[in-house]
Amino acid sequence: MDGRRGQRQIAVVGVAGGWSSERLADAAARACGQRRLIDARDLTLDLAGNRLRHPEFDLQALDALIIKKIGTAYAPEMIDRLDLLRFANERGLPVFSRPTHVARLVNRLSGTLSLRLAGIPMPQTIITERLTDALAAIRRWGRAVLKPLYTSKARGMTVVTEGDDAEELVQSFQAAGNPVIYAQEWIPDIERDLGVTFLGGEYLATYARTPGPGSWNTTTAGGGKYRSHEPGDEIIALARRAQALFELDFTCVDVVETPHGPRVFEVSAFGGFRGLLEANGIDAAPLYVDYVLRRLGAAEGVAR
Repeated sequence: MDGRRGQRQIAVVGVAGGWSSERLADAAARACGQRRLIDARDLTLDLAGNRLRHPEFDLQALDALIIKKIGTAYAPEMIDRLDLLRFANERGLPVFSRPTHVARLVNRLSGTLSLRLAGIPMPQTIITERLTDALAAIRRWGRAVLKPLYTSKARGMTVVTEGDDAEELVQSFQAAGNPVIYAQEWIPDIERDLGVTFLGGEYLATYARTPGPGSWNTTTAGGGKYRSHEPGDEIIALARRAQALFELDFTCVDVVETPHGPRVFEVSAFGGFRGLLEANGIDAAPLYVDYVLRRLGAAEGVAR
């Protein structure tokens, strides 16, 4: 372990009061002796001075930043905040995960295209602004889930079944700020989906999410519960391929088991902490901080 760990200046970009943000900031404080939890909305980029500043300190005086959350909700402005962090990163500040890598997963479409271009199996999906094409896909599948491009934990998602009200539901989805229709086939009788987690590209563990009573999805916001799960080698190998495309320092791959084999829903740049702890008893926060400290120490060794 790096002997300088108590002297490190490491800040966490996250949300004050957020469970995982606070937990990671606490772990960094225990390891380094100082606690800094940064809200990305408080950052100012001074291009004349080439400095990224927080009201209380200059970020580029830090040894590293760890991104846990970039906002309270997925939205286009998250890309702007990541661009500010990218500037500091390219000026020499180590950021975990790199902002350019995180940005590829903020927008659902960007992440989906990267997965499919690499041949990662996913549920059948159509992306279109044409109402007729979306309705044709719903008729073909019988049932679909409409997903906003900027969302998490099933917020704003709509289940549409073939029938008389399908057109009205799709139109309402578009009118709610979703001109691009991201429609995905309904996977029937899902007993669970899986969160397959990785740290530094190395497999950590897997947890399952089971749906709550009467809920169509497995999110904890819908009453879903975390359970421990031991996946087969095929699922771990698939998730490893998926996460490797994005080169994140910590990530969780959402996988669903279907009669046709496992399918990847998405790769997450932010999730996984609570599921690991509640289902597997693994506290990812100190593991992540230790990983960052090792990376900093290794980089200094190479520089010397």
